[in-house]
Parts: sequence; C-alpha cells; structure tokens
Amino acid sequence: MNEQYSAMRSNVSMLGKLLGDTIKDALGENILDRVETIRKLSKSSRAGNDAHRQELLTTLQNLSNDELLPVARAFSQFLNLTNVAEQFNTISHKSGVYEPEMLKSILENLKKQPVLNEETIRNAIESLSLELVLTAHPTEITRRTLIHKQVEVNNCLKELDHDVSDHDRRLIMRRLRQLIAQAWHTDEIRKHRPTPVDEAKWGFAVVENSLWEGVPDFLRELNSQVEETLGYTLPVDFVPVQFTSWMGGDRDGNPNVTADITRHVLRLGRWKATDLFLRDIGTLISELSMSECTDDIRELCGKPNALEPYREIMKNLRQQLLETQAWLESRLKGEKLPRPANLLIDNDQLWDPLYACHQSLKACGMGIIANGLLLDTLRRVKCFGVPLVRIDIRQESTRHTKAIGEITRYLGLGDYESWSEADKQAFLIRELNSKRPLLPRQWEPTPDTREVLETCRVTAEAPRGSIAAYVISMAKTPSDVLAVHLLLKEAGIQFALPVAPLFETLDDLNNANDVMSQLLSIDWYRGFIQGKQMVMIGYSDSAKDAGVMAASWAQYQAQEALIKTCEKADITLTLFHGRGGSIGRGGAPAQAALMSQPPGSLKGGLRVTEQGEMIRFKFGLPEVAITSLALYTGAILQANLLPPPEPKPGWRSVMDNLSKVSCDMYRGYVRENKDFVPYFRSATPEQELGKLPLGSRPAKRRPNGGVESLRAIPWIFAWTQNRLMLPAWLGAGAALHKAMNDGHRDQLEAMCRDWPFFSTRLGMLEMVYSKADLWLAEYYDQRLVDPALWSLGQKLRQQLEADITTVLTIANDAHLMADQPWIAESIALRNVYTDPLNVLQAELLHRSRQQDAAGEGVDPHVEQALMVTIAGIAAGMRNTG
Repeated sequence: MNEQYSAMRSNVSMLGKLLGDTIKDALGENILDRVETIRKLSKSSRAGNDAHRQELLTTLQNLSNDELLPVARAFSQFLNLTNVAEQFNTISHKSGVYEPEMLKSILENLKKQPVLNEETIRNAIESLSLELVLTAHPTEITRRTLIHKQVEVNNCLKELDHDVSDHDRRLIMRRLRQLIAQAWHTDEIRKHRPTPVDEAKWGFAVVENSLWEGVPDFLRELNSQVEETLGYTLPVDFVPVQFTSWMGGDRDGNPNVTADITRHVLRLGRWKATDLFLRDIGTLISELSMSECTDDIRELCGKPNALEPYREIMKNLRQQLLETQAWLESRLKGEKLPRPANLLIDNDQLWDPLYACHQSLKACGMGIIANGLLLDTLRRVKCFGVPLVRIDIRQESTRHTKAIGEITRYLGLGDYESWSEADKQAFLIRELNSKRPLLPRQWEPTPDTREVLETCRVTAEAPRGSIAAYVISMAKTPSDVLAVHLLLKEAGIQFALPVAPLFETLDDLNNANDVMSQLLSIDWYRGFIQGKQMVMIGYSDSAKDAGVMAASWAQYQAQEALIKTCEKADITLTLFHGRGGSIGRGGAPAQAALMSQPPGSLKGGLRVTEQGEMIRFKFGLPEVAITSLALYTGAILQANLLPPPEPKPGWRSVMDNLSKVSCDMYRGYVRENKDFVPYFRSATPEQELGKLPLGSRPAKRRPNGGVESLRAIPWIFAWTQNRLMLPAWLGAGAALHKAMNDGHRDQLEAMCRDWPFFSTRLGMLEMVYSKADLWLAEYYDQRLVDPALWSLGQKLRQQLEADITTVLTIANDAHLMADQPWIAESIALRNVYTDPLNVLQAELLHRSRQQDAAGEGVDPHVEQALMVTIAGIAAGMRNTG
C-alpha cells in the first residue's frame, strides 16, 4: 500500500508544482507566495500546531477582495488535480491498485467453495443482469470543458507511467503544462444553469468517451476469465450490462422536463447512436475484405457474385444508418422529411446482419477476425443499441391522481381525488378492463394534466425498448400504480411497460409490502405484468425523513418482505436501488453495499442509480469503467452464490430498537427543535447553494417551503460543505451508545463481525466521521451563527465526538478507517487543501451576508470566490449529494 500511495503522492506533487508555475506566470510571485504560505500553515495546523492554525485563520480572514478568488481557485484546482491523480492510480498497472484479473480471483474463489459446482456458477454467470441508471441529479459540479481537460491530464500520466525517452518526457510535460494552464484560465463555474437537454448530452458524452470502449473491453475480460477458470466460452449475445438514463425523463419536481423535451432527448440519443455505429461500420468496411463466406451471407448481401460479400453487407448497413441519421436530424430541427423505408428502430435490424457475418467468418475458419471489432460492435448493439441509452420516465404520484380527478369531474363521474382507496381501485380496474376509451374528445385539460397525458403519449409512441420503465415517486397506494397503467393505456401503449413504484419515506417503506401484496392479489394486474415486477427503494428521502440508521433498517426489511411476497407469488422481482454517492443517500462501496442487502435481493438482477460526480468517478474513463463493472459483477455473483446470512432474531430486536432511538433523536433535532432550521440556514451555505447553477432541477419541490420541501441532495450538500456531515450520522451513534448501555455490547460486536448489513453501516459511519471535522464546523458557527444558537452547534459536535468513540468501540478499531488505510490516506492528503477552502468559505459567507444585510449588494469578487469554494470543497469531499 505504501508503494502505491507514494506513486500517487509523487503525481500529486508534480501536478501541484505545475499548477504553482501556472499561477506564478498568470498572477506573479506574490500570489503564489500567499498560496504557498496558506498551504504550509494548513499542513502544520493539521499536524496539531495551534499557533499555525490561528495564523491560518487570521491570514484567510485578512485576504483582500483581489486575493480571494485566486486563493480559492488555487486550492480548488489543486483538489481537482488530486482527483485526477487518484483516479489514474486506480488504473495504473505500476501502482498495483488496478487488478485486471480481479474477476479471475473471484471466479477461482467461487470454484473452491464446496457448496458450489461449476454448473451452478455457470448458471449464475449466464443469469447476470446489471443495469446502471445515470440520473440527472445535480451534483456534478465540474464543467464538461474542465472534465475534458482532466481526462487529457490522465492520458499524460498514463504515458509517463511507461518507460519513455527524455525527448518524449519533455513533450508530455509540456502538454501537461498547457492543460493545467488551460484549466487555470477557464472559468470553473457555469454561468447558466444547464437545461435537461444539456444534461442528456453530458450523459451521451460519457457513453461516447468511455463506455463505448469500456463495455466491450470489460466483456472481453469477463469472457477471458470465464474461459480460463471454468473452461467455457460465453455466448456472443451474452451482454449482462445495460445503461439507462433519467436525463430528459425525470420530471419529478422539475418543470423544465416536458413531454417535448423527452421526445427530443429520445431522438438525440438515437442520432448519437447512429453516429457511433457509423464509426464502427466504417472501420468494418475497411477490415472485412474477405471473400470466403457461407451461402447465407451471399444471399444476405444481395449480390451472388460479390467478391467481398461482408463489405457489401457493411455498406448496406452504413446506408441505412446514414438515412436514419438524416431523418432524425431533420426531426431534431423541427423539419419533416419523409420517413425512410428502412428506418432503424429496432436492435435486431443491426444485430441480425452483423451476427450473420460473425457466424459466417467463424464457419469459414476466420474466428480470430470474427472476434475482433465485429464482436465488439455486436456487444455494443446489445448494450446500447438503437436508443444508445434507454430512459426512465419519473413523475410524482399526485400528478397522476390530479389528472384522473380532472377527467372524472369533466365526465360527471365524481371527484376521483376524494374517493376512498377501494373506490379508486374499483374504478381503475374497471377502466383497465374496458375496451372503450376513457378520455373525452372535445375537452381542454389544464396545462398540468395536458403535460401528464402528453408524457404518456410520448412513452406510448417511442420505439419499443427506448423507454425502460415508468417510475412513480412518492408512491403510497396500489391505486398510484394502477393509475399510471390506465393513463398509458389511454395513450395507446401496445406493450406492458414496467411501472415501478418508488417507496421513499419511512412510512412508505414500511407499507411497501402491503401495497405490493394488494396489487398482486388483483387478477387483472397479475395477468398484465406477465410474472415480472420492478420496485424502487428510495435511499435519500428515507434518510432525510428518519435518519440513516432507521432508513437503512426500513430499506432492508422492505426488501426482505418484498422478496418473500414475490417468491410466493412466483413473480420475478427487480429491486431498483435509488442510491446516491454520499453516505446520507445510501452510498457505499459497491461490494459492501451489495453484500449488505437481504439474501435473494439480486436474483432479479441489479438495477441501481449512478448520480452526478459518481458517474465520472466510476465510469469517466474506459479503464475505470472496466474496474467498476468488474466490481459490480463480482459482487452480484458472490451475493447470489454465497448470500449473506439472515439476521438472527436477537439482531432484529436490536435493530428495531436502534431504529426507533435513532429516528426519535434525528427527528427531535430536525423537526422539533425550534432552533434547528435557523441554525442550519446560518451554519451552512444552504441558501447560497441556490445561486450555483448545478442542474436543471430546482433545489426545492415547493419554492416557498422550508427544510421539509428541500430536496435530499441540497440538504446533504449543505452539511457536507461545513464538514459537520450531519444527515449521514445524526441519531445512529447515540442509538448504538444506548444499546451498549442496555447491555447489548456483545450482540453489537457479533453483528459487526458476522452480519454484512450491520458491519457496512458501521463502515459507512466511519467514512463519514473521517470526512467530518469538529474544528471547522465550530469555526463556521463562530463566524456565521448567532451566539444564541451556538449551544445547539456545540451539542451536535459533542454528540459527533461521542458517536465516534462508540463506533470505534463496537468495531474494535484503534482509529477511523483502520481497515481501509488507502481511503484514510486519501482523506488526509486532501484535508491540507480542503481546510483553507472551508475557512475561506466561512469568511466569504460572512462578508456576503453582511453586504446583503446592509443592502449594498454582494461584491462580485466575493460571490465568485464563494462559488469556487463550494466547487472546491465538493472536489475535496469526493461526494456532494
């Protein structure tokens, strides 16, 4: 580990020096000296020098307005470069962190298990299903133009990782200087909030720049390891990975996502798919110059005497792609070209001719050619296909209720919104069974209802396979699900689209199994879903509602009950996990997260959200994407073949008590303490976050609402900024402490040792505690909070300090992250650069609020520097929301 870490430190040091040279060239020696002084004071402060800590505070408080922005940018950019170095280190073969044969070791371990045979392992591999849903959640703070430069920096580090001549080294170093200078002279804060279409383009860019190459490379690696370990070859059509997106489809609380936007994004995705497949086909035209082929290929190419039949087929495909692309382009521009006769709308139109070529080449003894780019392209067809990425539609349940209420009132049938649940269900089932349309022809719905109906029409009209699922947020009753099925039926949908209720508050999670049991008892519903059901489990809103301990136990129990109910009903259940990157939104390392779920929860495959900056950290480079996909694949195999134990009855009882005590404490602060909201608003940059143009979605569901209407992401983002990290720990440690005092210490230690669910909870708490910082949180209070509220902050910090001791005691660890020294080292390295940004942010918040209160208007230098500190701290924390 030390060797790996020193390689990373070496790269961080080199990039830091190049950044220093850039600052000196741009702003002169004085600013660089100031930055370097602050860095040294911060390092000494971290080492425990109180005098230097005080000097650090004084220095940052006394910066002139002209110095604020350069200092903020220097530390922010340094943290971005640290992230690049760390990401590179995970894929550097010299560092030893990236292990290309990680899958092999997992397969060999499974093979050694006496309870498993090779057929069982093979069946588990062939039933693998991994669907990653890229969300539009607005936590990716880095601009696309800077992400591109960071990728280029990574490429330079990759070149330097090999033995290169002195001449080549000079050229690479020169390129690095250019890139760092380009980044320095680029404004890191967006001037305008991105639109939903901008977000979708960002998602497509991830596919183009990373996943297009990374997915086939991963599948090649998987097949290679299966061949070597188990002695058989995976089928050509075995592609267990799919990508879906919420960008352009997630309209929950986002008025900017309309039916027209969804239609546009669907077409844009198809256009981008044609563009990428055209590149592949162009190369295949160049490569597939062979003449020997099977009779099927002669017939398929349409020219019995063709000298190069494979090329003819590829040229036909190219023409089809070009015509499809031209038609899509015209539609994107609002023009209406005649629809081409051979328009690409279905994956089979690409798959069939490509697969025929693959089989012919193999039959003619040219398997090595068949398994080159042609095989990669076939796998891209299976993974991405004509839509490029499928999209989910997501809408809030009350929008559907209001739409149907408007219809029933117009038709004189009564007010659907005021009916009992039983009456709603009876009406919906009657209409779902009816052959006549429900929607009146001569009727002008309100704009909100029109939008709901139009969204259903877009969903119904989209080529089959373009839309993956319809997710209902804040689902509470069976009628919430039936209502969507009725609206889709009225829109003319011709197939059974998965409709997934999202259970996200504590009460909803506790009622989830009852809702699904009622649905599965309805004959129409059982017949319609054809033995498959998707249910989404909400992590962020449940944690915001009840705290992490109560939320995670409710999530576990809901999943457990749903698995048993669906098994009994012979329904294949797909659990869709709405996790975020941060701990407060259910984030955890992939393997730990999956092994901590109830046994059987992955039988229907894994469907999980990837959001914001985590998309970049996990999938932003092809090599990183391969590692992430391998981690997920290995974890799914292990969870299905060697499932974690079911909790003992005594453990369940302990968890019930932990859940109640932690929830009571969490809500006691967040909901019932009259000082909490004023404290939150003053001790964090919550209100200033609204000025940061992160995503297309508003920060609040209701513009005039309080904390309860605040979305889970800005709620967590704000507490991450002031380093108190409150939503990710409040209540949990206190509940554990009470359990210890009640005589359950031995049980807690056994749970930590033998139950992955519980040990993962403690591991996540340790991660949070490592990122939290008591002196910084206290400094925010002193600089920003009314002294009358200081006692609340002090009480919370004392609680945090006590919680750390409790968790270390149960885990039998001497210090935080003892079992993950790599992460502990990474956090320690960043703190030297994040601390000055935190101190500076508190100072900037102080100045801007004073200026605002005096009615002077905030100085643009102060406002810009404040935005940069927010971005920099986000980079330092690595997860924002």
